[in-house]
Amino acid sequence: MRFKTSDGVRLEYDDSGQGPVVMILSGIGGSRVIWRDQVSALIDAGYRVINIDARNQGASEHTKKGLRISRHAIDLREICEALDIHQPILIGNSMGASTMFAYASLFGTQDVAAIVDVDQSPKMINEPGWKYGFKGEVTWDNFPDILKKPFGKSTYHKLRDETYAVNKKAQVEHPYDPALNLPFLQDHAFQDWRDVIAEFTCPFLILAGEKSPFFDYHYAPEVASLAAKGEYQIIKDSGHIVMAEQPVAFNQALFKFLKENDL
Repeated sequence: MRFKTSDGVRLEYDDSGQGPVVMILSGIGGSRVIWRDQVSALIDAGYRVINIDARNQGASEHTKKGLRISRHAIDLREICEALDIHQPILIGNSMGASTMFAYASLFGTQDVAAIVDVDQSPKMINEPGWKYGFKGEVTWDNFPDILKKPFGKSTYHKLRDETYAVNKKAQVEHPYDPALNLPFLQDHAFQDWRDVIAEFTCPFLILAGEKSPFFDYHYAPEVASLAAKGEYQIIKDSGHIVMAEQPVAFNQALFKFLKENDL
């Protein structure tokens, strides 16, 4: 399906199933197809799933417009308004989680049922008192130039053959342009969302990869403790793309969270 934002950018998304609404966002450079194991499980469990390719990602339009995390949050809000969605469960991997932090910063969480952060530290820049930034390498001394370098491998565990195949096909059909999206990456990495998380009124779950090459999983208990209804789980033998590397363990943790919070 297609959606045109207020600044004229075409976004592609899937809208499947019926029931409580789950909205999903991938990490930077990612495609929505990577969530195939979660989408099917959620639909089977009686949820409506809206799975979105952000601007400059997947099948959505490549553009120089709105290369800020706040604009990504506004895109999410506009989709909610267009589809008359209230009380969504928001699930985001990496940058997708940061988009949801930005959404909460702009619009609050009173109309959000829950937020699930999949392997995203709320602060990407390391400094004294905070050692859970990106790869432990990004500092005020090398930011933002270090972000021009390739990230390296994001996974620890091999993806299932079916997931790998559909994701590879999406990458070939809709190649990511890191140079075009660099200003957005820099804006994303500049943020510190800890004060926003501390104001969450909805249930909040962090699912962190034990072997994530990007974030030390020890951020999870510290950040979860900021939120009134925060909790976390470390997914063993998983890198950064937790939901695709360990789909069974991920889904078990997700559905446990949803059940315990009557979602």
